[in-house]
Amino acid sequence: MSQSSAEIPLEPENLASNGENIAPESTMESSTESELNASSETNAESKIATQEAEIAELKDKYLRLYSEFDNFRKRVLKEKSGLKIQATADVIVKLLEVVDDFHRTQNAIEKTDDTAVIKEGMVLVFNKLNKVLEQLGLKIMPTIGQSFDPDFHESIASVPTEDESLKGKIMDEVQRGYFLHDKPIRFAKVVIGA
Repeated sequence: MSQSSAEIPLEPENLASNGENIAPESTMESSTESELNASSETNAESKIATQEAEIAELKDKYLRLYSEFDNFRKRVLKEKSGLKIQATADVIVKLLEVVDDFHRTQNAIEKTDDTAVIKEGMVLVFNKLNKVLEQLGLKIMPTIGQSFDPDFHESIASVPTEDESLKGKIMDEVQRGYFLHDKPIRFAKVVIGA
């Protein structure tokens, strides 16, 4: 055995392959593993830092977007309220002319006993009121003689009729119905033929 060991030169490669001295290789392996572990820890820490930065950026974007939306919502509510007030003011300004006419009519009624003059004044004011309402888009719903339509009419009674052509038709109007810009705002209360 001593001859064979003398014939084979003792080199670290041969020693490792023979299994006689493995300590230097395991030291190299463990140092490589620790370098890899350190490298992977550095990569993981780098990824975590990158993800935390992305999360912070997304949170900031979210907060800014939420703030912008909240401001938008408040602005829209304020504008809507302003538009409602302006629309109401426009209607009232137009109706004030009619109110002024009613005051003049009331003063004239107190000064005269002539019923024809009073009636004429009331008719003039009533016509002016109807004209203002028409300018605002109000229309009277046609009823008498029309076919009953539950989308526009509310039947409060039915009257028996012998004329077949009047069955299902509106015979009388108890309360007028109105359209505002072709949209029903109050249904007509009617009596229909049965």
